[in-house]
Amino acid sequence: MAPRNDALALLVAGLTAVVGAVPIPALPGLAAPTVAAPQSPSRPIPELERLERSWQRLDAELRALDQLLPAEPEAPVRDLLSTPELPATLLRANQAPTGELEPAQATPAPPLDLPSPEQLRQGSTAGLSLEQALALAFANSASLQGQREQVAAALARFQAEMGTYWPTISAYASGGYEGSRTTTTAKKANDTLGFGPQFSPSGLLTPSDPSSSAAQPGVPTAGPFYVPKGGSAGVTSCEWAVEGGLQLNYALLDFARTPTVRAARAGLEQQRNAYASQLRSLQLQVSEAYYQLQQREQLVRVYDANLRNDLVLLQESLDLQQAGLVPRLDVLRRRASQAAGEESLIQALADRAVARRQLAVLLNLPPGITPSASDPIVVQPRWPLNLEQSLLEAYRGNPELEAILATRTALAEQSQATAAALLPKLSLFASAGGTASRSSLDNFTLGGGGCCGSTALPLSTTNGWDWSVGLAFTWLLFDAGTTAGQARALARQEAAAA
Repeated sequence: MAPRNDALALLVAGLTAVVGAVPIPALPGLAAPTVAAPQSPSRPIPELERLERSWQRLDAELRALDQLLPAEPEAPVRDLLSTPELPATLLRANQAPTGELEPAQATPAPPLDLPSPEQLRQGSTAGLSLEQALALAFANSASLQGQREQVAAALARFQAEMGTYWPTISAYASGGYEGSRTTTTAKKANDTLGFGPQFSPSGLLTPSDPSSSAAQPGVPTAGPFYVPKGGSAGVTSCEWAVEGGLQLNYALLDFARTPTVRAARAGLEQQRNAYASQLRSLQLQVSEAYYQLQQREQLVRVYDANLRNDLVLLQESLDLQQAGLVPRLDVLRRRASQAAGEESLIQALADRAVARRQLAVLLNLPPGITPSASDPIVVQPRWPLNLEQSLLEAYRGNPELEAILATRTALAEQSQATAAALLPKLSLFASAGGTASRSSLDNFTLGGGGCCGSTALPLSTTNGWDWSVGLAFTWLLFDAGTTAGQARALARQEAAAA
């Protein structure tokens, strides 16, 4: 307590000199105050005695506070003022940007590509503005690309339904080869049919032909159409055939066609509005993530400055403790404040690293690229609308609400199209085509006196044309309530959307 006693002695001496040597001047317009004559140095001064007693009580209280605290080894000043070493991963995630983000660096990785630990350690930090972040999010968002495909699919369905107003024309053709072997055997002679001598075994006389030596003149012979019992004939037939033509179908009366087309159009509007709503939602998410990253970066600066101030205050407390002017309790309080500042700074660094990764996920950046906010923080202008006007503007032109209304319209049209299946349908059909075939007969064989003496053509061709035109009328009279139930289900879904 020697430094503290010396300071007390100096303070007491200074107060004594001031009281004994400095006169009190008179104010203008007032009489000079009466000043008591200086007391003799041998007599004690009451004010100084009270001040000394106060310092003694303060000194006793400081000693008592020091004795209440548990003893601990005093660490060197350089150890007290040093901050803990941070992990390399945290420092790497919070490193300053090396430059602006290049378009080549923003290309997303393949969907099934996994980065290696070396690629993650060799990553870099690049700065980007809010406009660049929004453009990258719109270009790299997989969900937004999927929604664009949904819009294209809805457009294709609408175009397909519009084609039902036109007739369909189709061409057909067929061709092939067919071969068969046929053998015909008579199980009973045909001379009992009473058809005359042409079917009799002896109904004809052989003419007198001098050049013929097979039969004698005047001898009876069988008729040309006579088939004896057991007579047979065999033949092999081959045929090449080709057929082709055109067919036209046109629905003249279809009550389900127009509601189906309107439902497809409403589905297209629903997908377009869903895309616009998702686009706005993504813009909001990216903006919030960017502003959150800016806030995290500012908090890192704030907590870093706060920690520096805590270190300065801790150094002053240590100096005052060495001078004997503050108890050890004040030093411990400064140590706790400095430790809390370190914890806050480490947490702020971790929050900034997380905010950077969250923005990188929204932008679908490669794993090795860490984004950093490069826009300066400025105060935004005041919102010009009041609460009621803001609510009305939120409802007016909202794509999310438009998508719900389009869904309701599509369900209503689908319900009408389903119910129209119970109504009659009238359609026109027409077709025209031709056929061509080529037949050949060969490998004839006869047995048992022969059979079937019809004309046999070894090679023949057949050509033909055909056409047809007419009307088809259909009307579903009974389906056990299936169509009506489907229509009611769609009507309920429409009510739910409303």
